[in-house]
Amino acid sequence: MIPLILDEEIFLVLIILGIMCSPAIIMTLIGFGIRQRHPRAAKVLFILSVVNVIVSLGVCGMTLTEPLSIH
Repeated sequence: MIPLILDEEIFLVLIILGIMCSPAIIMTLIGFGIRQRHPRAAKVLFILSVVNVIVSLGVCGMTLTEPLSIH
């Protein structure tokens, strides 16, 4: 049986991953939606979403690599 602490840690990691990936996913979907009418704006949204993922992986990734101290 999995201890309750492990379940809480997995839930916390999933929440952090969801928070860090959701803006990029939203910008990518908007970019695909406007790609036909405004290709330049769609390209800007794609670039911003990639930059957002890189920055969020750097910031949140450093937070996730720190050992969790649960007392």
